[in-house]
Amino acid sequence: MNPARRTTAAAATTVVLATAGTLLTTAPSASAAVTCASPVFKRQFFANTAFSGTAKKTDCDSTIDQNWGTGAPVSGLPRDNFGVRWTLTRDFGSGGPFSLAASGLDGIRVYVDGSRKVDLWKNTSTTVSRTVNVTIPSGRHTLRVDYVNWTGSAAVKFGYTPRTSATVDQVRPLTPTGTSVTYDKATGRAKLTWAKNKEMDLAGYQVYRRLKGAAYPDKPLATAGSAATSYTDTPPATGATYYYEVRAHDKAGNVSGGSADQPVTTADRTGPAAPTGLTAHGDLWGMMIEWDAAPEAVSYELFEKDQATGSLTLLKQLTGTSFVHHVGHDETKHTYLVRALDAAGNAGAYSTPVTSDGIDRTPPDAPQNLEATATYDAVRLHWTMPEGRLSDEINNDAYFTVLRSPGTTLGADAVAVPCDVNTTLNSAAGEYSFGCADEEFEFGTTYTYAVAINDWQDNRSAPSNTVTVTTSDRTAPLPLTGLTATPRADGTELRWNAPADDDIASYRALRGVRQDDGTVDWIGELAHCVDRADDPLAMLCIDIPDGETYVYTVIAEDVWGNELSASDPSIPVVTATELNIVPAEPIGKDFEAGGPLYGGGGWTISEAAKPVQWHCSGDVCAQVTEYRVSRWNPETQTYDPLGTVSPTTAYYQTYNDTTQPLGSVSYYRVVGVLADGTETGAAHPWMIRPDLL
Repeated sequence: MNPARRTTAAAATTVVLATAGTLLTTAPSASAAVTCASPVFKRQFFANTAFSGTAKKTDCDSTIDQNWGTGAPVSGLPRDNFGVRWTLTRDFGSGGPFSLAASGLDGIRVYVDGSRKVDLWKNTSTTVSRTVNVTIPSGRHTLRVDYVNWTGSAAVKFGYTPRTSATVDQVRPLTPTGTSVTYDKATGRAKLTWAKNKEMDLAGYQVYRRLKGAAYPDKPLATAGSAATSYTDTPPATGATYYYEVRAHDKAGNVSGGSADQPVTTADRTGPAAPTGLTAHGDLWGMMIEWDAAPEAVSYELFEKDQATGSLTLLKQLTGTSFVHHVGHDETKHTYLVRALDAAGNAGAYSTPVTSDGIDRTPPDAPQNLEATATYDAVRLHWTMPEGRLSDEINNDAYFTVLRSPGTTLGADAVAVPCDVNTTLNSAAGEYSFGCADEEFEFGTTYTYAVAINDWQDNRSAPSNTVTVTTSDRTAPLPLTGLTATPRADGTELRWNAPADDDIASYRALRGVRQDDGTVDWIGELAHCVDRADDPLAMLCIDIPDGETYVYTVIAEDVWGNELSASDPSIPVVTATELNIVPAEPIGKDFEAGGPLYGGGGWTISEAAKPVQWHCSGDVCAQVTEYRVSRWNPETQTYDPLGTVSPTTAYYQTYNDTTQPLGSVSYYRVVGVLADGTETGAAHPWMIRPDLL
């Protein structure tokens, strides 16, 4: 507090004690420029109550708590009708709820960023006071306190403090900034530093550490007081990378976000964990030793322990997790231990020792990836096994047994079936492939298969995965039902009901002519009957709709190739008469008409429009200047002109009819125009553009 009693101008200096975090300063005289370090107030004395004109004196005041009685506060001011103004700009950190407490004789006003928060502005002979609660946003803000004394005694007091109740303050502190970390490999210590937080209600800091790839734990590694700006840690010397962050927490229990991660890669002085899962068993050529991979291990040291002395002999340093100790099939006890080494060469602890008597009691690994496919005359089996040590087993009389049970599971009634196994080795892939065929089966029967392998000591492996198949049959599918034939402009559409059989592979359509005796003379399978893309129970038999009557049938074929004969009286038949939409001029009779133009026809299964084609034969072709193309209009029974094309040297002349409707047959009339304007005889090409959608 600076009471600012009456002094001479030459001696107008006052020692000011700053609040926490500031230094002792000396307030200069009114004539000098005054700068007050935050959070110290700048104080100005005015010889009026309007704060007008130049201040009579300016100094710094750390605390607003003065009682001047009835005298003038400083030289040059009257004892009545004067004003004092305090201003302060400071960083409030994250801001939050604050309490502003003001009292005085006479008037006092308090502003935050120019907004009035306290207004006690009247001449009074008794002390007036008020406390208000405000929320101050984060960052820098300005406090201003105006005090006036009209008459009588002069006294003023003001203070601002954060409200730290957890129910009131729910504003998190600002995240600490300026974090950095240094690591001393010699001592293994990491020093984390950060910049001091601006919060007025700061309680302290929380330091967190996490391993690379992991999340920060719920509890901090350490806590530090509000004045701290560093923390020293000794992370495990494992060569791993750790990350540090610091969080600020206030007196209400609010915690800031974490600062930017600061990484430290520690010196590696710790070996890997001891390997687990060590096993040893006798096999064809010696001891088969295996263990589980240890985290951070780049290599291993395998030792044999002397049964009498307990001394260790290094057998092998290797990068894998298995080893064959070639001691032969000696049926002698051997004890083994293994330890892991990391990339820095640190050796870990030894594994638990394991002892084996060398007797081969271990069956081979089970065959893998068994597949079974039923064909017309066999069930063909295929399976694989990794090359590895299987080569020794195969070269020393190992053999496979194919097991089969009726039904959908491999039961206790499984029998071994004769199956000559063929073997293929793919050295590049490190894999054996095996296959055989079971030819002794009942037709139309469901079987479940598995395969096992026996080694030279007749140790049998576990069975492979099982597969279930149903063998072939010799029964043709039942006749189809619901067959219908619908004439269309692009052919005849055949439809039928879903078959009762569930092994149908395909359908074929036949077309025939009904004889006078009622029998059908089948013309043969319709090569131009195609499946509809959106319906497996329909076909479109593409043909010129010229009013002919035919008998149709559709026969189902199963996956084994069984089907009913066309002569079977049970097959469905249906009679349909094609639409008759051909024009009056004959189609397909251009050759008989004597040319020189000859038209042809066809269709496109792709459903895309296909060029119309015709051929010109004879000397007159050289005189043709253009070809005129027309298309038959069945509604008007006339040919409508489409366009013209110029002659080419190609054998077939073509015209692209881009307007041909989908699902229609189009009949064309083409004439050649000679130089004198006369026309050649007409060609009559046609084109079917079927609708298979």
